[in-house]
Amino acid sequence: MPTALILTDGKPGHENQSKALAEGLGFSFRLLPCAYPTKARKALSYLCDRLGLAPDLAGILPAARAAAREGAALLIGAGSNTFYSLKLLRRALGLPCAAILTPGGYRLGGFDAILAPAFDNPPERPNLLTIPTNLTPARPDFYQAQTAAFLERHVPARDRAVGVIIGGKNPVADVTPDWLRTQLRAVFAATPGCERWVTTSRRTSPEAEAVLAEFPFDYTLLFSQDRFNPIPAFVTQCERLFVTADSTGMLSEAVAIGSAAVEILDNLTVATGKFARFVDNLCAEGYAHRFNGLPGDARRKVNLAPTLAALRTLLRL
Repeated sequence: MPTALILTDGKPGHENQSKALAEGLGFSFRLLPCAYPTKARKALSYLCDRLGLAPDLAGILPAARAAAREGAALLIGAGSNTFYSLKLLRRALGLPCAAILTPGGYRLGGFDAILAPAFDNPPERPNLLTIPTNLTPARPDFYQAQTAAFLERHVPARDRAVGVIIGGKNPVADVTPDWLRTQLRAVFAATPGCERWVTTSRRTSPEAEAVLAEFPFDYTLLFSQDRFNPIPAFVTQCERLFVTADSTGMLSEAVAIGSAAVEILDNLTVATGKFARFVDNLCAEGYAHRFNGLPGDARRKVNLAPTLAALRTLLRL
């Protein structure tokens, strides 16, 4: 199996998308940390890119050369800390490169391929492909293993289950105790006869997690107490998923894997911007439904196979 060199800024959302792309293209991967030693170096990278200059501002070239000698055949990176270095290494090593997310502030030339979510409103470019969600892992063996691990922790007592996936506060959304309490009452009323499973995230506040104890969930995982990830089991085992709107990553996984109907618990506090566009697009295309007390039947799943085929062509794989 060929190897992709993933430039990572250490952010799980960026790194996981890069891993998902490598696996989707049939590559194993090796991680290479990519960060600027100072904010001034990063600021300088935008100017150097505009002028067509290529100094190694992140100090990444020696390690990348070593990885290339060991067989790396593709460069992948997500996030602003990786975009300039992707171009630098493409030029220095002669390897194709793929950027994930829109490289705002940098020239869009110099990448073999850019994979951008539609909610970024990316411009039309010959090397840019648009997808409706973030990238998520799609390997069946990953979901099988994670589901088996979940079933060792919890043996369902009923044939039907629904999952609730709760995020937290960000600049355009919030999960307040009162809002969450109201949503959970509606979820329980709309799902008679089902087991109810719930999980929180690293952004869920202690106050929001405390609300969960008020409800008779059959399975509860609090991220603050247990880092096990039950979401792969939720998306493969549940007939319906209720997901807060603040996480593009959690929603992307819900609409990409399994067969569950997806309900969005709309906790956005700002009605414009990329999060609002993301939710609007998912609902308009039948991938999800805004929960209003009455469940919908949005079960369409994202199919990235045509996009990956087009990506292989751009990368000359």
